[in-house]
Amino acid sequence: MSQPVPGVLLTDLYQLTMLESYFEHGMTETAVFEFFVRRLPRRRKFLVAAGLDQALDYLETLRFDGPDIEWLSASGRFGGAFVDRLSALRFTGDVDAMPEGTVFFAGEPVLRVTAPLPEAQLVETRLINLLHFQTLIASKAARLVLAAPGKLLVDFGLRRAHGAEAGLLAARASYVAGFSGTSNVLAGALWDIPIFGTMAHSYVQAHDHEADAFVSFAESRPRQVVLLLDTYDTENAARTVVRLAPKLASIGATVSALRLDSGSHLAHSRAVREILDRGGLREVGIFASGGLDEDEIAALLAAGAPIDGFGPGTSLVTSGDAPSLDCAYKLMEYAGRPRFKRSEGKATWPGAKQVVRVTGRSGSMELDRIVLAEEPTSGGAPLLRPVMRSGRRTWRESLADSRSRAAAQIAALPRYARRLRGRREYPVRMSARLEELAQRIRPADTAQRDGAPAFDELVGDSTTR
Repeated sequence: MSQPVPGVLLTDLYQLTMLESYFEHGMTETAVFEFFVRRLPRRRKFLVAAGLDQALDYLETLRFDGPDIEWLSASGRFGGAFVDRLSALRFTGDVDAMPEGTVFFAGEPVLRVTAPLPEAQLVETRLINLLHFQTLIASKAARLVLAAPGKLLVDFGLRRAHGAEAGLLAARASYVAGFSGTSNVLAGALWDIPIFGTMAHSYVQAHDHEADAFVSFAESRPRQVVLLLDTYDTENAARTVVRLAPKLASIGATVSALRLDSGSHLAHSRAVREILDRGGLREVGIFASGGLDEDEIAALLAAGAPIDGFGPGTSLVTSGDAPSLDCAYKLMEYAGRPRFKRSEGKATWPGAKQVVRVTGRSGSMELDRIVLAEEPTSGGAPLLRPVMRSGRRTWRESLADSRSRAAAQIAALPRYARRLRGRREYPVRMSARLEELAQRIRPADTAQRDGAPAFDELVGDSTTR
């Protein structure tokens, strides 16, 4: 099964108006753009790259089809020659990127596009759209994984996601970051992500008696039964499960867990655990859902809550505490010349760049260096890899590979970076050659005047110097 792909018109108008001007003035030489995050949200110490697979699919299949051309012509906004030219436009460029599951930090290029200027410009909106969202969710999911080490974590967020595509891609991104699975059936069909499900309160309410609901559900789905306890009275429901245990066993039903969805998860989990243990059901687990985020989960586990798994929903798929990333896709080089932006607080480092990660003898991450792409990467591992050449993918990997990478890199973070709280930042340094280039180049119409801020002042705190 393949995921539906939105068409090329899913873009901002100014991409097309710039393209028309580029073509009109012959500005079609090679450009280098980079996608990066300017600064980390307040409660993030690292980010997890995700969305590359969809980004490469988008680039490889980019084209203006018949209805697109007809609409552009009928809109009256563009010249006929330009619209005709679009019908033959394809992405023919190169892409270097951090593979999915890579841990990264503010200011680091995550993806670099090298292509004729019109092509590299056109893809800006959708690339940001794809990379931003999945990276946002993978990074949130990573915090939830850190809060619940060794616990089952299932994405329950589809119904609260900001649209169908968001719900689908959130399931994928959270799995990359270490979640055990999702309730999202389509995500399971598309990417073989393990899917999990229980029952709703409505199922219990539809029966005259709670016990009847439990028996009926177990009869229909006898393997790995998960029953919802809190429709009426949580502790009474747990006692009902104990009372029904012999009958359920006689029909071959195996109750694997009971779900808590409201009230005090700490108090209810303790009470339910005691009821189950006294009733001889020590093997039955407890699963919690209902408005959970990493802080609540960490607090529950620190207090000794006997909970075996969690189903975060809204907080995961909306990244509630940090609902967006300050990310950008900016021109770094055109026609062989480095380019940069000097806007205060949004200045960029010029030139095509690479990220080199330095690790200690134990494999623990110690330092990242941002260098010019042509610089030697000795002393560390380059993070951006060739993933597309001449418009064709050269990189494809399974979600399992991306997931393994994320787990390994999160484990390799310094301990302070894995804590949910704290202000200490992972060190990211610029190479001497990059700093020298940034100070040396000056666009003709923005030459530094007396009293104008130096380049490093303009960059501000977008990277750790």
